[in-house]
Amino acid sequence: MHRARALIESRGGEIVAEFFDVDKSRSIPWQLRPHAAALIEELKDTLRGFDAVVIGEPQRAFYGNQYSLTFPLFEHFGVPLWVPEVGGPIDPANEAHDMIMGVFGGLSKGERNRIKIRVRAAMAAITSTEGRFLGGRPPYGYSLEDAGPHPNPGKAADGRRLRRLVADPVSSRVVRWIYGEFLKGRGYLDIAEDLTLQGILSPSANDPGRNKHRDQRAWSKYAVRVILTNPRYTGHQVWNKQRKDEILLDVENVALGTTTKQRWNAKDQWIWSEHPVHDAIVSVEEYQRVQEILATRARGTFSQRPHPTRRPYAFRGVLFCGYCERRMQGNWNNRQAYYRCRFPAQYAITNDLDHPKVVYLRESEILDEVDGWLGTAFAPDRLEHTIAAMAEQAIDPNKAALIDLRKRVEV
Repeated sequence: MHRARALIESRGGEIVAEFFDVDKSRSIPWQLRPHAAALIEELKDTLRGFDAVVIGEPQRAFYGNQYSLTFPLFEHFGVPLWVPEVGGPIDPANEAHDMIMGVFGGLSKGERNRIKIRVRAAMAAITSTEGRFLGGRPPYGYSLEDAGPHPNPGKAADGRRLRRLVADPVSSRVVRWIYGEFLKGRGYLDIAEDLTLQGILSPSANDPGRNKHRDQRAWSKYAVRVILTNPRYTGHQVWNKQRKDEILLDVENVALGTTTKQRWNAKDQWIWSEHPVHDAIVSVEEYQRVQEILATRARGTFSQRPHPTRRPYAFRGVLFCGYCERRMQGNWNNRQAYYRCRFPAQYAITNDLDHPKVVYLRESEILDEVDGWLGTAFAPDRLEHTIAAMAEQAIDPNKAALIDLRKRVEV
């Protein structure tokens, strides 16, 4: 901000608006960053409230080839782009300017990769030698307690403190019971049914504030499986179970950029602390026996390959089951889209819920009805009424929201 202000104020300019994505990675394409995308929309408006755009740190604004994919928009709409490195606006005809901006994209990518390597190396060392709690929510069966000031003087000065896992007196007994029952030969869903019948709160219900998106009425077999496969119940800190990979948003159009996907690492890549560092709920031997049983029950190893193209589910994420009110899952069957709910196959069946084994809904059965409703609601004579009704449902309905909504609908 300081560099941008210094560049334009010396030319008699002033900053009239700011577009800054605080919590978004620079690797995300401009079109997927909220404020960057808003800036692109402002470029299209002939009544925009600014004459030029100034970027104080281009290495943070443009990652990889983002400059070459974004600058043509500034050219097309006739909006100059200023950066301190060229002392003013970028000249589209100047090869030196183009080369400088391309270099910044490469430097940005290299800097991010170097930071990632340093952070991962530091976290691996901290886990292995110190077993320090590295953040995140505690696993079911544990709570967090204060472990003293942070060893980093700078962070300690800011009031940061260490925390460690301690066994919860109630839920830790449930974890031990789950391991014991599984070692006796019981399955995931059988254990989940028993826990629900005993009235024991599921992990989601045990901490409802952070699990609003999950069903809290009953134990799911997946919750039981997560507990049985979590090595931290042995008292060891374990890190690097997952990694983040950057994958193309569309393999047919690489210009759209990449997105970050979290994937599991092989178990031989997990980093274990050298010694137990928090309360152990189960022994290492019990944990290993459970993993051996799970391995023998598996029907063979497989790797899930990404589909070349995504299935075209028109109602992805917006349909809910009328029995349990859970979001229905897309299911491709007989070359057409379905939506299904398999609550009894995933969760323990509660006494007050009469749910079929599987609920199926074929997309074609409702598509025509929804299209007909949309055609009526967004007809020219109903457009203003529909826009006003949608604006009233917004969290903060005001004139600006109404104008923005009208622009998006009319496009």
